[in-house]
Amino acid sequence: QVQLVESGGGLVQAGGSLRLSCAFSGTIYSINYMAWYRQAPGKQRELVATITQGGTTTYDDSVKGRFTISRDNADRSVYLQMNSLKPEDTGVYYCKAKTLWTEYWGQGTQVTVSS
Repeated sequence: QVQLVESGGGLVQAGGSLRLSCAFSGTIYSINYMAWYRQAPGKQRELVATITQGGTTTYDDSVKGRFTISRDNADRSVYLQMNSLKPEDTGVYYCKAKTLWTEYWGQGTQVTVSS
């Protein structure tokens, strides 16, 4: 059974940093990409960053230059380094694995940035 587990969220002051981790277990075939999403209270879930098997990355404009997505295939983990955090970065952050046939989601980790 495939399982994605996020960790690393917490409360941080504006300007601070956090590093989120997403560890996945089970067998996932033909991963197209891994991604981080976030959902702020009362808003829709939005895409933050993606990384392909080959290491190509994309970022939402709101996080470019501040966030970095990376992966460690040996550890079966994906990371999101978040620097220069802003209050508008507050939300629940989710990890997703997208394959040719389906997608898997983690349960989310809360990030709160105080002003």
